[in-house]
Amino acid sequence: MGPNITDTLQRPLRDLRISVTDRCNFRCRYCMPAEIYGEHYRFMPKAEMLSFEEIARLVRIMAGFGVEKIRLTGGEPLVRQQLEKLVEQIAAIDGIKDIAITTNGVLLPQKVQALKDAGLKRVTISLDSLDNDVFRRMNGERADVQQVLDGIAAAQAAGFAPIKINSVAQRGVNDHTIVDLARYCRDNGLILRFIEYMDVGTLNGWKLDQVVPAREIIERIGAKFPLEPVEPNYRGEVASRYRYADGGGEIGVIASVTQPFCGTCTRLRLTPEGSIYTCLFAVKGTDLRDLLRGDAPDEAIADRIRGVWQARGDRYSEIRSSLTDLERPKVEMYHIGG
Repeated sequence: MGPNITDTLQRPLRDLRISVTDRCNFRCRYCMPAEIYGEHYRFMPKAEMLSFEEIARLVRIMAGFGVEKIRLTGGEPLVRQQLEKLVEQIAAIDGIKDIAITTNGVLLPQKVQALKDAGLKRVTISLDSLDNDVFRRMNGERADVQQVLDGIAAAQAAGFAPIKINSVAQRGVNDHTIVDLARYCRDNGLILRFIEYMDVGTLNGWKLDQVVPAREIIERIGAKFPLEPVEPNYRGEVASRYRYADGGGEIGVIASVTQPFCGTCTRLRLTPEGSIYTCLFAVKGTDLRDLLRGDAPDEAIADRIRGVWQARGDRYSEIRSSLTDLERPKVEMYHIGG
């Protein structure tokens, strides 16, 4: 499909995040609040979603531009039936070096071995608190902490290591449980990543005063377990990493609000119905499904992707202070895949 491509800020295309469904078995307040996404909410009909074969075709085309890493997201990706078949198709594509999934973990005990056998390399599990009351409030009363811990145990038993835990820190909601979660992950060989509460989408009631800055998170944990900074693993790594001074593992913080990292962003996002977005905070996407279902050759699809990426100048997080208060449409988190 041609050589590697770069955007207007000379950022290459390396990572593709694929949202395989807009459905989720949780109703987290910062993503899909239950009063909006209730039992009568109309999610995307299956016929509108890309098939696994269509997704794999796009991955193969993008691998020609230098995409190496794939992350499957949602919604909750494990509610998409037979997801291991997609993993198997992607794993067979030349140039793809890493396939990961971000999941809430509840369905992992039934699914994780098939995913591993299909070629899944890494698992990231979301867990916002070990306090069951706090956790249930945050997920819309859909699951208990133990169900997620069972998912973590299943992933470990299948041989995934190290497993990353993502936690959204929200002031006045779960920030009083930060140190307990850090202790648990430290004791169980898990890499914890705290994510600042972000202004993604338009329906989560985001307020800046609910953001717990990454710096404060590190100070709170460091007061209990001394920390020292670690160099990034690679260019464009989104987490700032720290290791415990006594050798007890590491944690990271993703400071997309207070310390943006747009300058090294190499990610493109694909929605369930086949639109690509060049930024988590993008206003609109570019449709590829019309080409996929209109018998277009690979080169025509590649041309559209190339045009989108080469025109890309997104750096929303770096300039959000001048944009946050504006009436600015944004795609919802569950749709674009976090």
